[in-house]
Amino acid sequence: MNTVPTTTELAHTNPVTTWKTVAFQGVAGAYAHIAAQQSVPHATPIPCESFAAAIKLVESGQADGAVLPVENSTMGRIADIHALLPHTPLKIVGETYLAINHCLIGLKGSEISQIQRVYSQSPAIQQCINTLNSMGLAHENYIDTAGSAKLIAEKQDPSLAALASALAAEVYGLQVLKSPMNDEPNNTTRFLLLGPTGWNPPATQPTKTTLLFRVRDIPAALYKALGGFATNGLNLSRLESYLVGGNFKAAEFFVDVESHPETKPMQNALEELSHFTTSVRLMGIYPAAQ
Repeated sequence: MNTVPTTTELAHTNPVTTWKTVAFQGVAGAYAHIAAQQSVPHATPIPCESFAAAIKLVESGQADGAVLPVENSTMGRIADIHALLPHTPLKIVGETYLAINHCLIGLKGSEISQIQRVYSQSPAIQQCINTLNSMGLAHENYIDTAGSAKLIAEKQDPSLAALASALAAEVYGLQVLKSPMNDEPNNTTRFLLLGPTGWNPPATQPTKTTLLFRVRDIPAALYKALGGFATNGLNLSRLESYLVGGNFKAAEFFVDVESHPETKPMQNALEELSHFTTSVRLMGIYPAAQ
């Protein structure tokens, strides 16, 4: 049986309030940049080339925290983050939701009738694919949304446009030609705040607890491991699986539970979980964003 994770060594004050710098993936004007401004307005945003680079910046102490996307209401999970989270010692200390309203952005003075090709990150293109097709606009993948806007500003070609945020248009001196472009009106991305120090928020407020656990190699192990959450009336808002060791027999699971570890139902569920797992890691406790 595993040891049930405890909260005894966690701080009781929110470490985000002390952050002076926050890393994000992308360049100025990226949606992660907006999410960083929204969730940590007192910190200086630091752009990074990749999700891994943002995480490494925090791990090395060169940034106080990071704001990284984990799932989108239209596209589902963010695959790169899904692969990185199990391998970082960083703790989840918060979450924020950002409405993603993609804009068709071109040079100032240009018109939609001039546009022949649209650049953006692959997920952004997929979130706007029906709109792009209905407008007869060809599209091409680029490294990220704000980077696409920067590319348009550099090329100075009125036949080119980008799918990016209104902030990106402002940053790179471009014009919003059409907004929103996304097919789904409620297109939303969930971001996690990660830092080197975890915290223990008050159990009296709506809270999420994120766990990473590996099930034992027994029949119906996952069913039995999750049974304690069901019998104790706890809601799981996210469940992701990871294969371990390059085979299909061992699996880890990443789960968000809408509860606090210090509540009795959660303690009962964790106790039951420990009987059917070989390891349980507490990834973070944080207030549930509204």
